[in-house]
Order: sequence, then structure tokens, then C-alpha cells
Amino acid sequence: MTRPKLVFLAGSARKDSLNKKLAAYAAKVADQHGADVTLVDLADYPMPLYDGDLEAADGIPANAKALRDLFAGHDGFCIASPEYNSAFSPLLKNTIDWMSRPDGAVPGLVAFHGKTAQLLATSPGGLGGLRGLVMLRMLLGNIGVLVMPDQLAIPAGHEAFDADGSLKAGPFKEMLAGQLSHFVARSKA
Repeated sequence: MTRPKLVFLAGSARKDSLNKKLAAYAAKVADQHGADVTLVDLADYPMPLYDGDLEAADGIPANAKALRDLFAGHDGFCIASPEYNSAFSPLLKNTIDWMSRPDGAVPGLVAFHGKTAQLLATSPGGLGGLRGLVMLRMLLGNIGVLVMPDQLAIPAGHEAFDADGSLKAGPFKEMLAGQLSHFVARSKA
């Protein structure tokens, strides 16, 4: 049985992002459940704000192409998404928009169509980023991604991690392990 190839990323470029911690921890758990994981930091892939005129003049940015190709070579992806004003981050939206564009012989949505996704979030607030996941789920479904039915939003994220970056013992740690086990198994199919 082959190990599914999965990308893990946070929808934040901030160095000390809680969602970067969550994505990194989730990648370790998925590895333990039998996935080949690639952890991506969007700070390493800067790109301009999407603009059709810019695309017409200069084409697709190199970083968007690199991410698109990375995603296209994987079976699925897991996003740990911060919540900004009850939505997912503009960084994540811009990244998805650029990656979804057709590029010569490369069709649009090649990075997304038919892929499986797991959604996670954490925030200092009481809902843990849950509201942003609703909109992200809708967007991903609209571009052909099979989004896993279970998602996890961890409240009080500033208190959720041990010093080594692991989730503290408790129900969220157990829920995450179960969801990632299902995600890895589904991605093998």
C-alpha cells in the first residue's frame, strides 16, 4: 500500500502563527498515520495581490506556479486557517486564486480538482476559527476539492500547545488524531 502524499500549510505568513504550529503538529501526526508529508510556509511564496491585468501583462507569478505544481503532485492537503473578521485570511484567498489560474497547457484548478482536504483552525477566541472554516469549505468545494466532513477548530489556541509544539493532552488532541487518520486513509483511495 502506498503512502499518500499530503501538503500541510497554514493560511498565515506570521512567524509565530498559532495555525503554523497547528499545521506543523498535524503534519507530524499524519506522518505517524502513514502519510508522506510536505510542510509549506506561505511566507516562502510571496506573490502580488491577484489582478487580471497583472496576469495578462506578466503571467502567473513563479511562486504561484511552484505551489501549483507542488499541490498537483500530491494527493491532498491540510490547511490550518486563521480567522480574520469571521473569514479565512486574505493571504490564503490570494494564494488559492493565483494557483487556480490556467497557464498555457496547464489547466486551471489542476492543484485542486479531485484532491482531498482536511480543515483545521485555532485562535485565541472561544470559537477557535470555526467561522472562517465555513467559507473555506465552500470555496474549496466549488473548485473540485473533496473536503473531509470533520474539521477541527481549537479555541484558546494560545494555551493549546506544549513547549515542544505538540497539542496538549485532551479531547482536541484525540479528535485531531482521529480526523487525520481518516484523512490519510481517504487520501490513499
